[in-house]
Amino acid sequence: MSQVNKFWCILTGEHAYEKTLSTHNRGHGEIIKAPILAYLIETSHGRILFDVGCDYAKINTPELKQQYYENEAFPFGPPTMQPEQRLPNRLKQIGLEPEDIDVVFCSHLHFDHAGGLCEFCGAEVHVHERELNAAQSRADDAYFQSDFDLSLNWRIQSGEYELTPGVQAIETPGHTAGHMSMLIELPKGPPILLAGDAADLQENIDQEIAPGLCWQDNRQMAIDSIRKLKTLQKNEQANLWPNHDWAFYQRHNRFPKPFE
Repeated sequence: MSQVNKFWCILTGEHAYEKTLSTHNRGHGEIIKAPILAYLIETSHGRILFDVGCDYAKINTPELKQQYYENEAFPFGPPTMQPEQRLPNRLKQIGLEPEDIDVVFCSHLHFDHAGGLCEFCGAEVHVHERELNAAQSRADDAYFQSDFDLSLNWRIQSGEYELTPGVQAIETPGHTAGHMSMLIELPKGPPILLAGDAADLQENIDQEIAPGLCWQDNRQMAIDSIRKLKTLQKNEQANLWPNHDWAFYQRHNRFPKPFE
């Protein structure tokens, strides 16, 4: 029986970039706006954060912004992140502090998903071992070593597992070496299946298009993970959520009201 009580979708920032970064070889010259999201799952056994957004300091401190974002790896510049979008400030809106988070589950360790780890050093941090290895080897420019080279309470994982009844970690490699998605069984209504960056946009899901960035250019692995998610969606009668789709986010934004 699921132990999930509530679920929140939290906007932590925005990024504008060419669509080809989300859909491989599609959208040249088209600039899209993408939400940078975190998800809070409250269970009877504690609170889980799925991803933690960017490091606020790297975006809003001029010398750090220059160091991390003002280079050829970021032709579209840094994301935007307002003070109220920092996760500790978002949590305050619903009466919580960072210390109230028990587990941070990193879908992967790119800067817009793991940058906020510095705000949650007291929580368990779950990540796939292949992901941590890829991040430590700087497999691509979206890994910022200082985001995860911290004194953290790591829980390194090697496969699919149940975090708590009703919360299941799903292996979906392709975008990165150890990317993970999550199936969440709500108290009411259908489950939510968080794709993470296995599918940035609804288009990735509907047309089975690989993300623009794939680990070792293995687009087939990424497509296989999308198909795996679609099969799980069907079998579990779940709602499959893309991760950086602005129109989808707007339709599903309830914060600070939770899904129950």
